[in-house]
Amino acid sequence: MPFIAQISDLHVGSLNFQENLLDKAIDEINSVDPDVTIVTGDITENGYYLEYERVVPFLDRIKSPILVVPGNHDARHVGDECFEDLIKNRYGTLEDKKHGLKVIGLDSSEPDLDYGRIGRSQQSWMENELRIADEENLYKIIALHHHIIPVPKTGRERNVLSDAGDILQSLMKGKADLVLSGHKHMPHVWMMEDTTFITAGTVSSLRLRGKALSSYNTIDIEDEFIEIILNRADGTRKCLAKYENTCLGD
Repeated sequence: MPFIAQISDLHVGSLNFQENLLDKAIDEINSVDPDVTIVTGDITENGYYLEYERVVPFLDRIKSPILVVPGNHDARHVGDECFEDLIKNRYGTLEDKKHGLKVIGLDSSEPDLDYGRIGRSQQSWMENELRIADEENLYKIIALHHHIIPVPKTGRERNVLSDAGDILQSLMKGKADLVLSGHKHMPHVWMMEDTTFITAGTVSSLRLRGKALSSYNTIDIEDEFIEIILNRADGTRKCLAKYENTCLGD
């Protein structure tokens, strides 16, 4: 059954970026050998080309198949063009037919703005990819940077998707199984109908709230259950959610 790693908000180039934390997380992820690693945005701090050049060797060290989507920081200073040059597609899919899995990556960034937007064209594309995945009986994962549902303990809500309502409706109709995001640096899990929304913390930045630590998520999808684990920088682990798997094998 599929085993997934999610890292987010690297912020390479920031004064708060900690290279040792990213090194440690990548080594740990490689040691557990996930079937896919999903990076949900803000891989750079300012979207500068030099920051992208610095982050690429880190991403190249990840041994599993990888899907990366941009965040709001990555779209600063013409960073969207740098992303396409060095990381490639700003949205797209990653399929693992062996494990019955399809990851649909979205670009929620807007150039030089902190809030996010998917837009009608990309929304229509996502709906079609969800439909195809459903017809092929694949487990459907959506990956984007901006959260769709507000995250607790993150203060006043300012940076959710501007078209969150429309996207949420499409996700419900398309029967998405998991929705992975980052942005707020605060791990959390929401469950709505048959869809689970997972927000990741920052894997390598010290821009943290309260006593939170840098972290990343792993998601273990078994026949009987799905378990979401928070992996902290101090080596401790916490179960964010564990629930019955009613999706695979239908």
